[in-house]
Amino acid sequence: MLITHDTRCALDAVVDLVNTAPEEPTTDGLADVASLADFVRKHEISDVGVLSEHDLAAVRRVRDRFSGIFAADDPRTAAALINELVAAAGTTPQLTDHDGYDWHVHYFAPGASVADHLAADCGMALAFFVVAGEQERLRRCEAPDCRRAFVDLSRNRSRRYCDSRTCGNRLHVAAYRARRKEAAG
Repeated sequence: MLITHDTRCALDAVVDLVNTAPEEPTTDGLADVASLADFVRKHEISDVGVLSEHDLAAVRRVRDRFSGIFAADDPRTAAALINELVAAAGTTPQLTDHDGYDWHVHYFAPGASVADHLAADCGMALAFFVVAGEQERLRRCEAPDCRRAFVDLSRNRSRRYCDSRTCGNRLHVAAYRARRKEAAG
């Protein structure tokens, strides 16, 4: 599956956005407008203007919709959720070559809010996976104490953990220790 630079940026943004959702009521990664501004800066989201509490609430609603896409059991459910997001964002595809990047497509209208920008660009990035029959690549970490979202871009669709160095390694070490304990037992 060919993934262009702008699609990869949108995938990174949507995964990070979904992973800001609170696991506990006090751990929201988008706790305030300043954290939203940090998110916008980190992902180089252009042309969003001055951010407000209204933007924060709208982005949180979009985040919840994206979480539903990662939880979808089948392509039809994912497609319906993506269609709703993209339609509500007032999608207006445009070719652009800003900030030193070659030509690429923005799906949001000029002057769109940050929530509409994310809904349109990230929604379309996820749509490409559904269209390609690859919706199962939109996953949640299989570690029992982690439910972080990720996009499995491995060649054989075998990635199981959000990060093999943390979640994957921790589970492999625990399994190894359990086997050693049982063998010594």
